[in-house]
Amino acid sequence: MKNTHYFSLRFSRVTALCLLFLVYAVLPVSAKPIHIEADRMTSTEKTNSVLFEGDVDAKQGDVRIRADKMTVFYSKKKEETKKKEAASPSQQVEKLVCIGNVQVTKGEWLGTGKKMIYLAKDQQVILLNNAKAWQGQNMVAGSKIIYYLDQGRSEVVGSKTSATVTDKSKKGKKKSRVNMTIMQK
Repeated sequence: MKNTHYFSLRFSRVTALCLLFLVYAVLPVSAKPIHIEADRMTSTEKTNSVLFEGDVDAKQGDVRIRADKMTVFYSKKKEETKKKEAASPSQQVEKLVCIGNVQVTKGEWLGTGKKMIYLAKDQQVILLNNAKAWQGQNMVAGSKIIYYLDQGRSEVVGSKTSATVTDKSKKGKKKSRVNMTIMQK
């Protein structure tokens, strides 16, 4: 009888752990917590924003953002929610604005720029001002790069778009067009 109880208890714990893992794995990126570290933080209730300054490092799931400054804009609490704090203890991030030495990574994708805007609802990272993106050894640059986190695709926009590709036989830059080369082994 003890063995059956032990097996049942152990099986229940293993099942619960597996279910927790599956639930966490299928949650959208926006439902996961955002962890931010910086040298300084200033919160402003009037604008529903928090400014992080100095070596900012933010992580959410497999997405990492680094910048000199990051402003987090969050949703206003509704009057009902203010009265029922237990129902919704945290506010939702609406957007992030990063300035200076911006780097965004997700898996093998790396994007850089002088400015970045993250729109949480649309799951979009918008890189501006000397925007560049790398996937492995391939690089693309433009005045604006939009990376769709939920789709794993990017769009390059700008009048002076260029791409640099690394290939054993070809190296170079081309202006006014977006180029992609798939490396073959």
